Amino acid sequence: MNENLLTDELPADALEELRIAKKTLEHHGIADRLTEMIGAPITASLRMLPDGVESAVHAAIDKSLHVALDVALKTLGEGEGSGCKLGKPKLLSHKVLAGLSGAAGGALGGATVVAELPVSTVLILRSVADIARSEGEDLSQVETRLACLEVFALDPGNDAEIDDETEIGYFAVRAAMAKQIKDASTYILKHGVRDQAAPPLVRLVAQIGKRFGVVVSEKLAAQAIPVIGAVGGALINSYFIDHYQDLARAHFTIRRLERQHGEALIREAYSNLEAK
Repeated sequence: MNENLLTDELPADALEELRIAKKTLEHHGIADRLTEMIGAPITASLRMLPDGVESAVHAAIDKSLHVALDVALKTLGEGEGSGCKLGKPKLLSHKVLAGLSGAAGGALGGATVVAELPVSTVLILRSVADIARSEGEDLSQVETRLACLEVFALDPGNDAEIDDETEIGYFAVRAAMAKQIKDASTYILKHGVRDQAAPPLVRLVAQIGKRFGVVVSEKLAAQAIPVIGAVGGALINSYFIDHYQDLARAHFTIRRLERQHGEALIREAYSNLEAK
């Protein structure tokens, strides 16, 4: 199916939304954004860190995602962000708080970067949930809350972390995550959220953690530069949350289009569109 034929199946505004979403989801990872800011390539891997630091970072990533999972399951469906209320998400307030968190890490040194990671992760999650709500998602549903957590696995620079080498990109990540999300949702609906050590929840966090860890290592590499300081730390954290806000907006735009036009049509259109 070529792009001209797609216009017979989807309205022009839907195609344009899909094109913008694809550009976000397939092209610029966090490393590219940090390179633009700092002016030098960010090349980082958790495997390059000393053993003690690497272990601490892995532990911080695991803790951050478990805290985020706890927040997602226990509080995202409450209050202002619940239900399907539409309206613009409050992106700036979350970004300011993330910047303040990053400033503390930048001012006090690399050791505190690990300590502030759970804080910035939860701030990002709350902003992601706000974006989901603005796109018509029902945050009272467990699957929707887990779809918010799934955003941490969507960085487009991490295709090497996908086990299925026959396909790359956004839909490959969603396919790789689908079983873990389904199993976790089924478990939670049956047993509740009391035991995060339950195998379905552990597998979900581990799957997200493999991809989120790549992004965190790049963020740590940038914040570890001695001249970064408090101002740079705040700016990096603002980039960090802005990056995931962009991914969330694209992700939940596609989910909205799937609800409106059908999953099969949107996926076919996505694969045939050029992200200009």
